[in-house]
Amino acid sequence: MSTVRSNNRKDEILQALAAMLENHPGQRITTAALAAAVGVSEAALYRHFPSKARMFEGLIEFIEATLLGTISKILQEHKQTEQRVELILQMLLVFADRNPGMCRILTGDALQGEQERLRERVALLFDKLELQLRQCLRERKLREGKGFVQDEGELANLLLALCEGKIHQFVRSGFSRLPSQHFAVQWALLRQSMFQ
Repeated sequence: MSTVRSNNRKDEILQALAAMLENHPGQRITTAALAAAVGVSEAALYRHFPSKARMFEGLIEFIEATLLGTISKILQEHKQTEQRVELILQMLLVFADRNPGMCRILTGDALQGEQERLRERVALLFDKLELQLRQCLRERKLREGKGFVQDEGELANLLLALCEGKIHQFVRSGFSRLPSQHFAVQWALLRQSMFQ
């Protein structure tokens, strides 16, 4: 019973942290403010997480599990490269739309003044996302008998840079410029040059 309550409290703390990142853009989150938002003492926070860095790591782990898990489902359910790539990009942008506070972590905005390993962890996540796109693009030759004029690695980097740029615009706009906005039109333009 205490383990269930402990996990629920951990989830509450992480949800409160994500909400604070969304509702207080540009501001640093203190453990005192987080404890007040959760309705516990700072000491209670530290019973669940040994440090604020560990709380941020919890959010990064959630983001990674969600994104990579969804990509895995996309790859299982869809076999055409074009559809896979479109769905992966769309999923990244919609995730950002729905999780503004998490976008501050993805852009590094919320990690200013925090431990370097947190920024390294986010960089590693983006490396994993790029690898997934690159592998998906490389499989086109095997699955569909077609290659790309461009190098698959460079193309994967370009596609991920599009998503990263749109997430940065979202954070910079105070969450008013949704990442998925205009995606259909932008994808049509990309598709024309990529899938000929």
